[in-house]
Amino acid sequence: MNEAVRIGFDPFLGWPVLWGLVGLTLFAWSIYVVRRGRAWLTRALGLALLTAALANPSLVHEEREPLPSVAAVVLDRSESMDFGGRSETAARAFAAVQAELAKDPSLEVRVLESSRDDDGTHLYGALEGLMSDVPRDRIAGAILITDGQVHDLPSDPNAEGVIGPVHGLVVGDPNQGDRRVELVEAPSFGIVGETATMVVRADDPDGGEIDLSVSINGGITQRVTVEAGEETALPIQIERRGENVIVVEAPPGRQELTMANNRTAASLAGVRDRLRVLLVTGKPNQAGRTWRDLLKSDPSVDLVHFTILRPPYKTDSATNEELALIAFPTEELFEEKLKEFDLIIFDQYERRGVITQSYLANMARYVSEGGALLIAAGEDFSGPGSLARSPLAAVLPAAPTGIVRTGEFVPGLTDVGKRHAVTQPLEGRRWGGWMRYVEATAEAGDVVMSGPEGKPLLVLDRVDKGRVGMLMSDQIWLWARGHEGGGPFAELIRRVVHWLMKEPELEERRLTLTAEGDTARAELRTLLNAAPPLQIETPEGSILEPAWTQAEPGLFRAEVPVDQLGLYRAQAGGLEAVALNGPANPKEYADLQSSTDLLQPLARATGGGVFRLNREATNMPEIRRSGARGSSAGGNWLGLRERGAYAVRSSSSQPLLPGIAAAAVLMILLLLAWRREGR
Repeated sequence: MNEAVRIGFDPFLGWPVLWGLVGLTLFAWSIYVVRRGRAWLTRALGLALLTAALANPSLVHEEREPLPSVAAVVLDRSESMDFGGRSETAARAFAAVQAELAKDPSLEVRVLESSRDDDGTHLYGALEGLMSDVPRDRIAGAILITDGQVHDLPSDPNAEGVIGPVHGLVVGDPNQGDRRVELVEAPSFGIVGETATMVVRADDPDGGEIDLSVSINGGITQRVTVEAGEETALPIQIERRGENVIVVEAPPGRQELTMANNRTAASLAGVRDRLRVLLVTGKPNQAGRTWRDLLKSDPSVDLVHFTILRPPYKTDSATNEELALIAFPTEELFEEKLKEFDLIIFDQYERRGVITQSYLANMARYVSEGGALLIAAGEDFSGPGSLARSPLAAVLPAAPTGIVRTGEFVPGLTDVGKRHAVTQPLEGRRWGGWMRYVEATAEAGDVVMSGPEGKPLLVLDRVDKGRVGMLMSDQIWLWARGHEGGGPFAELIRRVVHWLMKEPELEERRLTLTAEGDTARAELRTLLNAAPPLQIETPEGSILEPAWTQAEPGLFRAEVPVDQLGLYRAQAGGLEAVALNGPANPKEYADLQSSTDLLQPLARATGGGVFRLNREATNMPEIRRSGARGSSAGGNWLGLRERGAYAVRSSSSQPLLPGIAAAAVLMILLLLAWRREGR
């Protein structure tokens, strides 16, 4: 305990009233002096005595307990500290600072290591949390041990309440360069089939040109050459609805701290504008209205529907005006505007001279180049006018045997259908029977539904860039009418159409990867009984090989712990998937250069200093105690302020101007003033 004596004041009228009276008194006394009053000095002494008496001064005796000043030491544990031996240097400096500060018993030391889970290095926020319960008049200062890349420094270091003095001990080689790729601008969504533009910049300490690799959803890689340090616009073709992950990579440079920032990614949502469907019904039938109603019920579908009421070779007394409002526009549909359609459906169509062989050849090319075709076969499909006997046969996965079976049968899922994403959700439901089946043999693709005796009923196939579906019956309308309880007509057709439109959720062979927090999860859908080996590449380039577990037939899952932000890539059986853990462009990897520039403004404003350490941390600055004001850093030393804070344990006071004594003196002064004025 220390004893201290001080003069205290406890005004009778309160400070605002007292200062108001003092102001009025000074004003009146000034007028008195200006008018040449003779007792100006005596009156001044009297007024001063009166003011002092109203202020109620006292002599205060206190017993004070000194309180230690509080210093903080914050160690940067962010991911950027893992490069170039920075973490080892920082650990040596951290231990040396703690050992030095432990020698001062008047100093309370608080230490903290920053979190690795944040997007960026947040040292100042950690410092504020560490010192949140400490009064500002007890803070001796803070020492930050870091590589200088701090992302939460105060925007105004001179603002009131900023902790100080702040000192920085910066580790890392400032001359060690790093190549990196940065995403400057990217749209959040775009129209499927159209082109979006993203802007990237590649930086390299050596400058020059850099060859970038650009891939979409793990597909074929494209090469783009850019100039180092310049922003470059990249056109991106949006492939599918839903999430599209665009990955841009740069090869290793001559100087590299890490490969983690040589790769950047953007997630772009694909939105389908409108689905244009051409429905050609070969002849009036019960299913025609059902197909039309289903497609028209979807507001995102633009449907063009033609029903062939009379083939060209047929003659009767009905005029064209009685049969149709317009002639069948074959040239316009199958020559000029064929590629504008997303899907073509043939419902029980037979070659009868309406659509020529050349137009059917155009349609086969349309499918190979990325179009979609759905065949709903009727009786005529097994005859000489079948589409299977035209140029379109080159893209059809099934061929008719010439037999049409009649009699009730119940459609079922094949083993492949129980695994295929299109039909797997339909398993286990009760279905009504159909009455006619066009027998066929499957020559390609996947048979997902079977008819009588296990014969192919629904076949799905990929043809070059396009897709084809074949339904070997014209009886699906019975499900829509509820025959024998009906069946999932609308759901089945929608799922088939979406598969033909290449919806990623319905791919029969699909690898997905999600990375969130400390876990990466992979999911594989396949038509095989066993899953191929899985490899997951981390942002740093290391390979993880978790084991698959089978969730259900055709569906496998794997999970592996991860501890890095950035882009992960999974590969299995020729399939590839990418996932972002955290933001697409982590701040932690935006700039890995060791630098003192970011900390300098804060250190200068708070009276601190920034010091660069060598690899062995042998050039540590001397730590001193400094005064409560002024600079706390020099060329080779840093200071922690001696705040001199204390807690008062007991106190006593004695009035300096007792009321009687003050009144007596005041009366004497007033008498002297009157006597002086009376002469």
